[in-house]
Amino acid sequence: MQASPAPAFVLHSRAYRESSALVDLFTPQGRLRAVLRNARGKSGTLARPFLLLEIELRGRGELKNVARLESAGIPNLLTGEPLFSGLYLNELLIRLLPAEDPHPLLFDHYAATLQALAAGRPLEPLLRAFEWRLLDELGYGFALDHDLHGEPVAADGLYRLLPDAGLERIELLQPGLFHGRELLALAEADWAASGALAAAKRLMRQALAPHLGGRPLVSRELFMSLKESSRD
Repeated sequence: MQASPAPAFVLHSRAYRESSALVDLFTPQGRLRAVLRNARGKSGTLARPFLLLEIELRGRGELKNVARLESAGIPNLLTGEPLFSGLYLNELLIRLLPAEDPHPLLFDHYAATLQALAAGRPLEPLLRAFEWRLLDELGYGFALDHDLHGEPVAADGLYRLLPDAGLERIELLQPGLFHGRELLALAEADWAASGALAAAKRLMRQALAPHLGGRPLVSRELFMSLKESSRD
C-alpha cells in the first residue's frame, strides 16, 4: 500500500538498525511513525525538525516505510529559546496525540507557530495558544468565560480548574486559583491584560498535567536549564 504525497514535519528521529532511522512524523492525517532507510544520505539530512516536507509512505501497519521524502519549504531556523520552544511543541505532540488520528487544523496551527517562532514573535502567547488548540482538538478543552455550571465567569470571582469538567467558582481563597478577570482576558486572547500571561501558563500546566501521565517533559527541563545558565 502506498499513500499519496502529503505534507509532514519530523517531530523526532533516532537511529534504527544499521543505517536507518525511526522517525515520528506529524501530518494532517495525524502522528505517524516510519522507518527511513539510508538515513545517513540526503534523506537523513532532510529528516530534521521544523522543516516542511513532502513524503510518501508505504505499509499497512502502524510502522510504515518512507518511500519518498523531499523538502517542501524554507527551514524554520530556530535557535536559543525559540528552539527549545519548538522542541516543547514536538514533545507535546508525541506525548499527547494518538497515532493516526487526523487533525488538519492542528497541523496548520503548528506550521504557523513554527513560522512565528522563527520570526521572533513573543514566545509565551504562541506557546499558550498552541497548548490551548491542542487540548481543544483532543477534546479536553473547556470554556474560559463560563463555569462548569454554565454561569458567566465573574470578573471579581475566584475559580479553580477541574480538568475533566471545567472551571468552578470558589468562595474561599486557596492555592492554584484564578481570578475571573484573568480568565476573561484569556477568553479574548488579551495577552496585554495584567496577569494574563502568568495565569495562562498556570492554567495550561494544570490542564495538561493529567494527560502527561506524571512524567516530566524533557524539553521543559532543558528550557529551564537554558534560562538558569543564561542568568549565570
